[in-house]
Parts: sequence; structure tokens; C-alpha cells
Amino acid sequence: MDHFNLSNGSIHAESVSLEAIAQAVGTPVYVYSQATLERHVRVFREAVSGAGKGEPLVAFAVKANPNGAVLRTMARAGMGADVVSGGELMRALAAGILPENIIFSGVGKTREEMALGLSHGIGQFNLESEPEAEMLSAVASAMGVEAKVAYRVNPDVDAGTHAKISTGKSENKFGIPIDTAIDAYARAAALPGLKLQGVAVHIGSQLTDLAPLETAFGKVGALVSALRAEGHDITLADLGGGLGVPYDPALPLPPSPTDYGAMVRRATAGWDVRLAFEPGRLIVANAGVLLSRVIRVKEGVSQPWVILDAAMNDLLRPSLYDAWHDIRAVKPKGEKAAANVVGPVCESGDTFATARHMDVVAADDLVVFMTAGAYGATMAGTYNSRALAPEVMVSGDQWAVVRPRQPLSALIDAERVPDWLAD
Repeated sequence: MDHFNLSNGSIHAESVSLEAIAQAVGTPVYVYSQATLERHVRVFREAVSGAGKGEPLVAFAVKANPNGAVLRTMARAGMGADVVSGGELMRALAAGILPENIIFSGVGKTREEMALGLSHGIGQFNLESEPEAEMLSAVASAMGVEAKVAYRVNPDVDAGTHAKISTGKSENKFGIPIDTAIDAYARAAALPGLKLQGVAVHIGSQLTDLAPLETAFGKVGALVSALRAEGHDITLADLGGGLGVPYDPALPLPPSPTDYGAMVRRATAGWDVRLAFEPGRLIVANAGVLLSRVIRVKEGVSQPWVILDAAMNDLLRPSLYDAWHDIRAVKPKGEKAAANVVGPVCESGDTFATARHMDVVAADDLVVFMTAGAYGATMAGTYNSRALAPEVMVSGDQWAVVRPRQPLSALIDAERVPDWLAD
């Protein structure tokens, strides 16, 4: 569910007209609904409540949307954070997320990032290789502190999702093979400065079937038992995220958070550990849209070309993943037809939809990309020297720019000309 609905013939974000935002801020622009964020947090937490020992740690995957207003909403809701870089860690802390509720994931943590996490006393590092464990041990020992750690294990389970967002197969770069975990934990236990407390798993993103997750969790449960038999005090199991959201209304709905929670309780019964979760897309995807304006409509051989002022540098997912986003007219006229929807970037890959049956639009009309709150603005770039789009947060009848539009001059001002080329 989201809070983007037609009111008096025009799409509103909660009680604010998208037309009013476009007129004030320009396009393209990302618009987020605070009410939707809060509802999704509440629904997910209710779904996993009672699973595991004590209250689960729900750590928002910052990579999905690191905007400060989004993270502040997460902090006010009592959420933790799953981070994969020093920058994401600093953003989470700046938003007020408690350091003890932060999990640091990722295969390429540097010494500097490790030291940053240790200096703030974060809740857990998810180790993804034995050399990483050795590096973290050295950093923690030099600082005179202890790092709370888990190994992320790779269960060799096919999540059944897009190859570029699958993370749990043996050929993926993430984690250590689950069948080598016993030996890896034994070696890590001998390293100074590390406190082994957990096991982590994450097999992919945009999952539309619970069976691969349940299979992976079954392997993790067996590992927890085996590690305890070896004398390790395992108190936390991080089950990752990945539950899918409905992008294409023509496809069956993904499993609900309630379905997911029931599966988790069934799969983890008897583990006697606290559970952690890392939802990102599930929380923020439907809470955001990308608002764009039609530059012109160009005649095509089979369908017209609808050329927008938003481009692949603003919303990369269709180009990168062949991802679907529902595209709607902000003021629909009741007529639909097939069209190709593209941006102005000089790449054939700057295509949002081909032969899409959609609202008929004309030059200067506003269109909106639905379900764009996750992996939208955070993956944007400045290709073709296009400035980054602004972001807006809506709460009821209030709205505010939470990241201003980047001035084009900033692209030039950030560069330096070497002395030998200066006039």
C-alpha cells in the first residue's frame, strides 16, 4: 500500500498535489511519503514480532535510500541500520540511529571503515572472508577494543531473482561457503579483538518466492547448532532482507510480510537466538515516486516515443536490470495506448519502457514512475553532465525539499584544472 492516489483528477502524495511540487521544484524530482514509510515499518515489525528470542532487530538497508529525511524517519520509528560503507554509517549516525543497532555488511570494508565502526561501537560487523576477519582483528587490537562479529555464510541457494541482485549462490562474491564455516569460526575464535556472536545470511533482493529463503534458513539453523556444539556462543542470527515488492501490477503479488513472518517463525523455531532483519526495498520502494515532465512526443514506426526530462542517470533500474516501473499520467485523461518511454540521454539504453500500454500523454504533461523510492536517487549519476535531481518529503499536507536540485555549476566547480593547462 502507498499514499499516492488520485484526488480531484490529479495524483497526490498524501494530501499534496504532485502538480504543485513540480511547479515549485521543477522536474525531474523524487517525492517520498512519510506516512507510507511509517506504515511499512509498522507492518514489517508486526510481521516478525515474536520470532526468535526477545525483540528482533530490524535494520533498514541504507543502500536502498540513504536520504537523511528517510533515515530520520527510520530512527524515529526505532529502526536500526544495515550499512555497507563508511559513508552510509555516517549517514545513519547523523540521522540518530543508535550505533548498537547498526550492522556493517559488505565484502570490501577498508581498515579506515573498520576503525570508524569500532570507534562508534556498532552492534556487529558481518564478515565476508577470512582475510577480512584477520584485518578487523588487527584494527580492533590496535585500538584496544573488541569487534562484535558474525560470518555471512553463502548457502548456495538460488533466490530465483535477477542475476545482478542474486547474492546467495556459490558463484556470487558474498560471504563464505557454508560448508567451510565451522573451520572459519574456529580460526576466527583464535584471533584477538573479535567476539563471535552471530551468523548472517542474505541470498538476494526482490524475492517473490519464500521457498529459497526457507531453504537457506534451514541451512543456517543447522549451522547454529553445529557452531554451538563446537563451543561458540551464537546469540544473533541475521536473516538479511530481500522480500520483493509489486512493481508490475499485471504480475502476481509477492508474499506479504505476514506470510514472511509466519515462515520465519516456522523455520527458526528452537534456535534460541535473537533475530535480525535487513529490509530496504520492502520499506521504501512504494514510499517514493519519480516525477517527470514530457518534453515532446515523437512519431515512431510502431509506437510513439514519449521523451521525458528524466533519464537513466536519474532512474537506472530499467537500464541496468530491465526493471519495470508503472508509469502513470499525473492527470490521466482516460485514454490509453502503447508507447515507448525514453529519456534525453544519448544512449539507446536510456529506455524506461517499450510498447507500454499506458496513459496517453502530450508535451508538458507530468508523468510519475511508481515504486521508485528504493534504488532510485541513491543510484543516480551525472552522465551527460546532468545534475542530480532533488528529493522531496511529504507528510500530510506539508512538504519540504530534503535534497535541493544540484546546480549545474557544481559539476564544474568540483573539478580542478592543472597548472599546466591554466590560462
